[in-house]
Amino acid sequence: MSKPPKENRPRRMSGSKPTAPKRGRRTPKAEHDNATRMMHKKVKTARGRKISSKLWIERQINDPFVREAQIKGYRSRAAFKLEELDDKFNLLKHDSLVVDLGCAPGGWVQIALKRGAKRVVGIDILPVDMVAGADLIEYDFMADDAPDKIRSYLEASPDVVLSDLAANTTGHKQTDHLKTVALVEAAADFAMRTLRPGGHFASKVFQGGAESSLLKELKSRFQTVKHFKPESSRKGSPEIYLVALNLQNPKTD
Repeated sequence: MSKPPKENRPRRMSGSKPTAPKRGRRTPKAEHDNATRMMHKKVKTARGRKISSKLWIERQINDPFVREAQIKGYRSRAAFKLEELDDKFNLLKHDSLVVDLGCAPGGWVQIALKRGAKRVVGIDILPVDMVAGADLIEYDFMADDAPDKIRSYLEASPDVVLSDLAANTTGHKQTDHLKTVALVEAAADFAMRTLRPGGHFASKVFQGGAESSLLKELKSRFQTVKHFKPESSRKGSPEIYLVALNLQNPKTD
């Protein structure tokens, strides 16, 4: 076979580098925050869907605590908040009796039982799927007879009262604030009247924390009262948690 003309042959100078592209280096594993940013998913706006709904769905899809809750079988990302509260304040003891106010969808119930609670009594205005080891009451905690209804399920005074109660927002800042304050005060009053001596209370609050009058009363009845914001609370969220430890002076009047 005849060779191609010399001028058509590929030329290569002696000692020159190969002309093929270099093989790229393997990309190092990204840090958690960078990985989250790189994997951020956007949701298309469907006809009839509000922008606020689109943003909420997008936030849920990209929230690492939502993904972790799904992996671990927790009913909500709020489960991690109770884990952090318990890690910080040692609220949940083995064989303890726990009351969970505003228990839907059941994430806090799961964590309380996982961390050794003997039994949990929960109440919520929304229906909650059954959890083994828990009595879940579908009822409005703000109803006048709700505290007595909860106590009818208790064999003894509880060791812990938890509250993740949140009012439905109206968009009117002052109204929403007053509704939230009313929930916190009702939960605290129930705890002070129902807990055994030495028991603990933890409740969601917003903005600047509990009202000064409520804080004053809690400090007169519990050994320690503190505010705490879990890392699993969303950045920019006004929620923090009020924690009152070791009830010394139960409320009886």
